[in-house]
Amino acid sequence: MSTSTSLTGPSADPAARAGRQKLPLSPLLALAMAAFLTLLTEALPAGVLPEMAHDLSVGEPAMGQALTVYAIATGLAAIPLAKATAAWRRKRLLLTAVAAFAVANTVTALSASYPLTLVFRLFAGIAAAAVWSELVGYARRLAPPRLQGRAIAITLAGIPLALSLGIPLGTLLGALIGWRPTFALVTLVALALLGWIQVSVPDAPGQSPEHQRPVLQALRLPGVAAILGVTAAYVLAHNILYTYIAAFLDAHAMGSARGSVLLVFGAASMVSVFITGALVDRRLRPLTIAGAVLFIAASGLLAVMASSLFAVYAAMVLWGLGWGGVATLLQTAVTDAGGDRGQALFVTTCNSAIAGGGAIGGVLLSALGPISFPWTALALLAPVLIIVFAARTHAFPTERPTAR
Repeated sequence: MSTSTSLTGPSADPAARAGRQKLPLSPLLALAMAAFLTLLTEALPAGVLPEMAHDLSVGEPAMGQALTVYAIATGLAAIPLAKATAAWRRKRLLLTAVAAFAVANTVTALSASYPLTLVFRLFAGIAAAAVWSELVGYARRLAPPRLQGRAIAITLAGIPLALSLGIPLGTLLGALIGWRPTFALVTLVALALLGWIQVSVPDAPGQSPEHQRPVLQALRLPGVAAILGVTAAYVLAHNILYTYIAAFLDAHAMGSARGSVLLVFGAASMVSVFITGALVDRRLRPLTIAGAVLFIAASGLLAVMASSLFAVYAAMVLWGLGWGGVATLLQTAVTDAGGDRGQALFVTTCNSAIAGGGAIGGVLLSALGPISFPWTALALLAPVLIIVFAARTHAFPTERPTAR
């Protein structure tokens, strides 16, 4: 699928006009809700893990594999799924993926079998690969070139919204009404989203066989490998810290502040989303540098001043500001450099780093303890900053190609 593919249908005509000044909010918000649904489905088990483990008669470490299976499935499925569905009409693919979420969450809500639950978590992870591979391409097609970054920011706002609101709310509902009804409510969200997409989001054709190109060939395009390297290190650093933040806070006698600490992080992430959305079309490079610097500063505070609750809250603000807009920045950059093939590689890289964060963080926790997390993040983020500074020609150019 080429990034220049035109949308079809009456709602596409305004987006194609060069003089268009406004973004089509309804379809972009529908895409944002798809991102929200994808991340909520992925992470909700973390908030109700003990209850799920008890009802399915397994230990909590085994139940935690419900998250691992999802992330691995998304990472492994992204490239082959992009190839297998390249000729599909884009709206059909998006609707199929959202319907798969409805099925997977329904089965999860009803299942009394741990193996069956894992199978449908894997099924949902594959559906997530389809959604993530489509969101940025759709957002770009719905916007004129000078506003594409802002359109991507709106679409990806569902990510921090799910982290800061959806997952805590899901955890609260799980405590109040049980984890099974909570997953059933997520199914209802998916069904409502199906109707919203059907009514609001215009269609787009897939690629004809003669125009399909191998996804891995995008690695040869200037800038793509650098962006994927930054993505892997950035996401890995974040997930090592975020996945085990409870253990880190407990180690410093701050376990009771976990909820407020994560709330501060989520609020700062939302601020970052709004700032990124307003500036990404003109300031992608400086925003990426600023995000890395803020995340490095946050990691430094956590490394040397974690005994101070004030320093921890300050680190959460810096971390949230450095993290909230990174999905928009990196996906905009990789799609500028590699088109939709670059986007498929991004999904694989990002989800592999998510899975790797949990695994590597577990090893670090056992071998070195929670104090190692911020130091590991610093070690990962230092080369990120070096790469972003150095890759000024293709990966993170001073002027975006579509903004010229």
